[in-house]
Amino acid sequence: MTRLPTDALQAIVQRLPTPRDEDWKYTDLSRAREISERWLGAGAAVPAAVLADDIERITSDIDANWFVIANGELTILTKPVGVAVEKVKKPPAMEGSLAELNAALLIDGLRIRVNAELEKPLGLLIIDHADEASVSQAFIHVEFASHSAGKIIEYHTSSGSADQYANTIVTIDVGDNASVRHVRIQDRARTHVQTGRTMVNVGRDARFQSSGFDLGGGLIRNDMIIDISNPGADVSFDGLYLAGDGQHIDNHTRVDHRVGPATSRQEYRGILNGKCRCIWNGKAIVHEGADGTDADQANHNLLLSDKAEIDAKPELEIYTDDVKCSHGTTVGQLDETALFYLRSRGLDKQHAAQIMTHAFAAGLVGRAPVEVAREKITALVEARLATLIQSDEDFSE
Repeated sequence: MTRLPTDALQAIVQRLPTPRDEDWKYTDLSRAREISERWLGAGAAVPAAVLADDIERITSDIDANWFVIANGELTILTKPVGVAVEKVKKPPAMEGSLAELNAALLIDGLRIRVNAELEKPLGLLIIDHADEASVSQAFIHVEFASHSAGKIIEYHTSSGSADQYANTIVTIDVGDNASVRHVRIQDRARTHVQTGRTMVNVGRDARFQSSGFDLGGGLIRNDMIIDISNPGADVSFDGLYLAGDGQHIDNHTRVDHRVGPATSRQEYRGILNGKCRCIWNGKAIVHEGADGTDADQANHNLLLSDKAEIDAKPELEIYTDDVKCSHGTTVGQLDETALFYLRSRGLDKQHAAQIMTHAFAAGLVGRAPVEVAREKITALVEARLATLIQSDEDFSE
C-alpha cells in the first residue's frame, strides 16, 4: 500500500460527515475522527494479526467458503469452483470522504466474480482486534454474472480493549436473471465504531434478497444503497437492530427505481433498552418514466425504556404516475395485557419480556435468506435479547 502523507490523511479525516450534513443529522462521527487522529499521530501501525482462534470459532459455525479480512489484511481460506478472485489495491473512485478514506488507507481489497450457481455461500469475515487505538478499511466487490446464483454471508466483528474504527464498503452487482441472497451480521465490541456502505446494482429480471442484523458496536452507521436500472428487478431487504446502554445504531437506506416495472420491499425492526439511540431513514425514489414500480417501506420499534430514543423517517419521492407505493412506521412498548397474561401463567416478568421480544424479532430472523446462517443468527439474537432484558431492573422481580 502506498499511503498518502499524514497531513493529507488528516485532511480527509477532517472532512468526514458531521451533523450539519442532512443525512448525518443524528449521527456524530467525532469519535471516528478522534480515533483516526490518534492512530495517525502514533504512526498508523497495522495491529498484530487477530487470534486464529477467533477466526476458527466463527468460520466453523457456518458452512461457507470463507474470505477473511483481519485488521485490513486479506486471507482466502477456500476458493470455490466457478469463482474468480483477485486482490484489489485501489478501489474504484466513489463519492464522499468515507470512500476517500477507504481508498487512501486500504491494505487489501477483494474482488469476486461468480460465473455459475454456487453450492455454498460466500463467507466474508471482516474482523478486527485493537490493543491500541486503530483504524481499518475493507473493500469488497462481488459480481454475479447473468443467470448465476449465490449466497453471501457478511460478518463483522471485533475485540480488544482499545478504541477501534472500521470503515467498510461492499458493492454487489447482480447480473441479468441472476439471483443473490445476502445476510449481514454485525457484532462488534460495544465500544467500537463502524461506518459501512453496501451498494447494489440489480440487473434485468434479477432478484436480490438481504437481511441485516445489528447486535453490537458502540456507534454504527449502515448505508444500504440499491440501484434498479433494469425492468423486472425484484428486491427485498430487512434489518433488525438491538440496542442497549451506550449504543447508537443508524440505518439509512435508499432505493432508486429508475425504470419499471420493478419491485422493492424493505422492513426494519428495532428493540431498544436503556440509554441508547437508533435511527432509521428509509428512502425510495421513483424516477420519471419508472411506471409499474411497486415500492413498500415499513419500520417497527419496541422501546423498553423511557431513556431509549428512535428517530424514524420513511421517505417516498415519486416522479411518475403509474406506481404502487406505501410506507409506515410504528413505535410502541411491550403490551401490558399480554405481559400480564404470561405472568398469570406462571412466568416471571423477565421471562415474559424475553418471550415477547423474541416474538417481535423472530419474523425477521426466520426469513433470513441464507438458511445455513439462521442457526447462528438465532443464537446471537437470543443472547443479545437476554442481555437487554437481564440488564434492566424494571424486568426483575
